[in-house]
Amino acid sequence: MMLVADHRQVTYSPAYTLVPTYECFNRCTYCNFRNDPGKSPWLKLADTQSQLRELKSKGICEILILSGEVHPDSPRRKSWFQRIYDICELALSWGFLPHTNVGPLSFLEMQELRQVNVSMGLMLEQLTPRLLQTVHRHAPSKLPEVRLQQLEWAGQLQIPFTTGLLLGIGERQQDWWETLEAIARLHCCYGQVQEVILQPYSPGTKQTEQAPAFELQQLPEVIAKARQILPAEIALQIPPNLVPDADWLLSCLEAGARDLGGISPKDEVNPDYPHPHTQKLRAILDPAGWQLLPRLPIYPQYDGWLPNKLQAVVKQWRAAKLLHL
Repeated sequence: MMLVADHRQVTYSPAYTLVPTYECFNRCTYCNFRNDPGKSPWLKLADTQSQLRELKSKGICEILILSGEVHPDSPRRKSWFQRIYDICELALSWGFLPHTNVGPLSFLEMQELRQVNVSMGLMLEQLTPRLLQTVHRHAPSKLPEVRLQQLEWAGQLQIPFTTGLLLGIGERQQDWWETLEAIARLHCCYGQVQEVILQPYSPGTKQTEQAPAFELQQLPEVIAKARQILPAEIALQIPPNLVPDADWLLSCLEAGARDLGGISPKDEVNPDYPHPHTQKLRAILDPAGWQLLPRLPIYPQYDGWLPNKLQAVVKQWRAAKLLHL
């Protein structure tokens, strides 16, 4: 696999986020996204249609479907899943490429969503069980073995997958390397991991417990070590809105980061940190000799994993030669 032909190139996905619901049965202490169950109306398909219509002429390729979680045993779980599936199907009908990240799913749910997604994702965050006594003490779906299982199922189902680490939520440095090593082991079995996000914890206004931000001075070191641990074909991604200092952003690229993720009007997970416009990013990157290029939410070596109808949509995007990957 190639990351990019020239190591002075960095990619991003022109994206837009749709949120089926903000309600979530987890209560992670650092979360700035969730609402309590019953306190967040579900996104209607008619409203989805209106949003997609407006996006058609705005250069968007990726539709990120990002949702709070309905409990697996809830009587509403089936309706929640169906809403997610319908949103993906609607996005495809408008010519967009869906990427779903909605928390842990069953094997059958992943198998179904594979039919209407070009890629999917789930953050591992950290695999240390100690966090179940602290920031994840009210978050049943943050069990490390549950989240690792998603990566394995993605490999078995041939789903191009994005995962990542959340840095600075109470873990030790050794936990970073152990989480990265677990990702590397699963990828060596199945080859399913497209990207690993290294996301520095950034405090917001909705979290239930205050904690200091991850020290960005550590991020280039983490990236360099991650580059040593992970297979070369896995792209390392950093969110530029959480690395606002230009010098540190450039240091992260020099250390081995090669992707900036989805650039959209709003970061739903970190709403207090707006995404920078691509013009601003280019003003930082160009003088330092970096070329910023758009990409699809699926890397080209995975095209053959997709069902035929999805391959046809991706092929149209690649034929347009509007995007780098």
